[in-house]
Amino acid sequence: MRLLEEFWYGNIEPTEYDTSSKEYKKLQELICRNEEKLKATMTDGQKELFEKYTDCVHEFQTITDCLIFQNSFKLGARMMVEVMEE
Repeated sequence: MRLLEEFWYGNIEPTEYDTSSKEYKKLQELICRNEEKLKATMTDGQKELFEKYTDCVHEFQTITDCLIFQNSFKLGARMMVEVMEE
C-alpha cells in the first residue's frame, strides 16, 4: 500500500503532467504570442469581454480535466479488476 500512503501524504499529485515536450512548449508560446497580438488590437470593452471568455474557458477546462481524471481512474480500476479475475 505504499502508493496509497504516498497519495495520502500529498507526495503524489494526480493532476500533474509533463510539460517539457517541445510540442507543448511551442504551442504554449504560440497561444501567448497570438493573445498578445489580439489584445493589442482590442478596445477596453473588447479586452474585458475577452477576459471573461478566457475565464470561462479556463473553468470549463478545469471541469473537463477533472472528468477525464475520474473516467481514467475508473477505467484503470476496471482493468485491475479484470486482471485480478483471470
